[in-house]
Amino acid sequence: MDDTSARGAAPAPEPGQLHAVLVVAASTGGVGAHVRSLAQGLVAHGLKVTVCGPAATDPLFGFSETGARFHPVEITPSSGPRSDAAAIGELRRAFTGAGVVHAHGLRAGLLSDLALRTAGRVPGMRPQTPLVVTVHHALLGTGMERRLMRLMERRVARAADLLLGASSDLVARARELGAGDARLGPVAAPPLPAPTLDRAAARAALPGADGDRPVVLAVGRLAPQKGFDLLLDASREFTGPGPRPLVLIAGEGPEGAALRDRAEAEGLPVRLLGHRTDVPDLLAAADVVVISSCWEARPLVAQEALRAGVPLVATAVGGLPELVGDAAVLVPHGDPRALGRAVADLLADAPRRALLAEQGRAQSETWPDEAATVAQVLSVYDELVQRA
Repeated sequence: MDDTSARGAAPAPEPGQLHAVLVVAASTGGVGAHVRSLAQGLVAHGLKVTVCGPAATDPLFGFSETGARFHPVEITPSSGPRSDAAAIGELRRAFTGAGVVHAHGLRAGLLSDLALRTAGRVPGMRPQTPLVVTVHHALLGTGMERRLMRLMERRVARAADLLLGASSDLVARARELGAGDARLGPVAAPPLPAPTLDRAAARAALPGADGDRPVVLAVGRLAPQKGFDLLLDASREFTGPGPRPLVLIAGEGPEGAALRDRAEAEGLPVRLLGHRTDVPDLLAAADVVVISSCWEARPLVAQEALRAGVPLVATAVGGLPELVGDAAVLVPHGDPRALGRAVADLLADAPRRALLAEQGRAQSETWPDEAATVAQVLSVYDELVQRA
């Protein structure tokens, strides 16, 4: 793809073909995976799709491999006059001829709204193009950052023609802020490939997973939201007969060095694996998966664990209780002793682990899959285009 095709106005869609523009900010996980899944599904249904996002997101998620056109737009994590003006200008170009704009996240939603409000400056852009915003995360900042984010949250909730929340608490929050139309829009986890290794080989490939030593697995970005410091505290509760359980954390992020240093200094049974692409093999090796986050909507690792039949212990926050139902052990957030004892008790109870594995697979059958998620979004687009 040459520079002109990447940054110029999108070619006009075929007569009767809806042009959907998906907008995403920088993402290293679930949001980017969801946008890729959505782009692929929409293209398969005959839509013309453009994905707008930072240049680094396309090689990471393969948006342009879905049949969608990728238009690089450097949407920065925080606001800046020059960077925002440049992003809004690029979005206006990408929105030319669009029948619907679908932004993912508050920053993407805010900049998309500003681009649409200046539609009259760009020939060919429809001034009444509907704006859909999917909110994937709750606001967890503090101080001035939190106040600014709250202002943006309110602005986006009221600007969107439709706001989709990845969990029920996000929908309720949007309605509190004055959203005209807010609905639940579950994010389905893409199906995981089968593991390449059997359980014994998968364990043998992991550092410290010797013999019958229990393996506790956590997966996620090493950031404050994920609460991995709480998991390190909880690891002190992993006591009892037999080998001491090993905690493996897969992921990378700003807290990586601090977590690694602390685990080493305190002699904790914790190993940080860094970024991994072999999650199916990690799940094959695990006895229990743990989520220690202070908030989650529909985390991919929870869906992956239950589908794979691996027992899950998680904090009862955000959308997790409605996602897992009775098929996981839930504990209060902020209580490392409760988290540690829940893991230790489960590791000592093989029949209960087997029951949770069975219940987890059954619970996963109740979730909407990628096809159902795309069908919901298509229905929403049709509704909004007809209304417009």
